[in-house]
Amino acid sequence: MIEGRRVIAVTPARGGSKSVHYKNLYLLGGRPLLAWPIECALKTPEIDRVIVSTDDERIAATARESGAEVYRRPAELATDTALVADTLRHLWGQLRSEGEQAEILVLLEATSPFRTPELVSRCLHRLVDEGLDSIATFHDAEINPERAWRISEGMPEPFIPGAVPWKPRQLLTPAYQLNGAVYAFFPDRLPAGIPNILFGKMGAEIVPADSVIDIDTLKDFVIANAILQS
Repeated sequence: MIEGRRVIAVTPARGGSKSVHYKNLYLLGGRPLLAWPIECALKTPEIDRVIVSTDDERIAATARESGAEVYRRPAELATDTALVADTLRHLWGQLRSEGEQAEILVLLEATSPFRTPELVSRCLHRLVDEGLDSIATFHDAEINPERAWRISEGMPEPFIPGAVPWKPRQLLTPAYQLNGAVYAFFPDRLPAGIPNILFGKMGAEIVPADSVIDIDTLKDFVIANAILQS
């Protein structure tokens, strides 16, 4: 709870995964990937409930073993094209129907396991103290848009018209990317029908690029495990 507002942490974890079969159960540091956001949420003092939204019984069992509650989502919200925002809307409707009075949701994606409870707390305090509707974590973009290209019929041209891809790094316009470590927002303010969960009066919590990793492939698991070992 933060300033009298109940906080719920949610990790969506569907059973299907094209890149790595049962990615959410794949081991990182000897623990299922799904256990990482759950443990972080349980250690964050402002969080009152920790929930995993899933369509899969194996994932549900692992979630419960790791200390989270489990809410089932319908099959249409567990496809490759289903939006996280719609999954959260569905879950929020379930919670409200049960009488849950929480005001804040924190989305902790399993694929960004290296977040800390301190980072989650920092985002929550900024959300409330600065009167924000939503906040998310960012880091320096891996490729600055001014250095990106498009290729049309075999011919390359700068992705941004007029950009100079050879410009020295120090002269590039700073660019950032979402990293999925933390999203926090007031779900009652989430506009209907939009795909994003960063909305309204938004905040950006910038973290060092080497403090986060987005896991999608087996190569990413190898790199993440190597980081842990070192």
